[in-house]
Amino acid sequence: MKALKILAVLIAVMALDSCNENAGVTKKELKNEVDSVSYALGLNMANQMKSNFKEMDKDLFVQGFKNGIDSVNFLMENKSDKINTILRTFFQKKQIEERKKQQADALKKAEEQFADVKAEGIKFLEENKTKPGVKTTPSGLQYIVLKEGKGEKPSLTSRVKVHYHGTLIDGTVFDSSVDRGKPYETNVNQVIKGWTEGLQLMPVGSKYKFFIPQELAYGAFPNPRGPIKPFSTLIFEVELLDIIKK
Repeated sequence: MKALKILAVLIAVMALDSCNENAGVTKKELKNEVDSVSYALGLNMANQMKSNFKEMDKDLFVQGFKNGIDSVNFLMENKSDKINTILRTFFQKKQIEERKKQQADALKKAEEQFADVKAEGIKFLEENKTKPGVKTTPSGLQYIVLKEGKGEKPSLTSRVKVHYHGTLIDGTVFDSSVDRGKPYETNVNQVIKGWTEGLQLMPVGSKYKFFIPQELAYGAFPNPRGPIKPFSTLIFEVELLDIIKK
């Protein structure tokens, strides 16, 4: 009986949501706790459906509810695994779409707010690539060989031990294993793109200075709690100390 009460409430709530067609219908009174809980549950379900599933076909929703209660006239196989798969697939797709929209909105906002940072980086790299000793790869990564080692070069799947000193183009230090006095270990394929490419150029024992365009660094989305602004061009002095054997 409670389920049927909830169904009746859902029908009323969803009809009211569309065009207030039930304005003249006599309201049922809430006479006891069960009535109140039933009504509250119905409102809660309707509100969740409206906020999370705006494309809902109200008639089919009510029909599915009633068919489930009556256990007859199913439009699809009434098995929990099949139903859960349909719902999970749909809502996962919606979540992906929502994340993409949020990311696109955040990117647009960042481009408007930090256009000057992006422009300064482009100008810096254009001027820097003409300086003596600076080499530029097809990706746009720029580097200077400060010391050429004679050891093995790491691969994409290597784990390496390095010392590094990172600055912005204005000289601001944002991170430095050198200052901490402790080498840093990482996998070559688990760092920013500029590092992944640059490390594979270096024989063990080398020290390179990398000038990393924003698109090979953190782009529009650096750590919001850190000192690096969106679209920042980064400079790293990196010394490759060792390739860690597994």
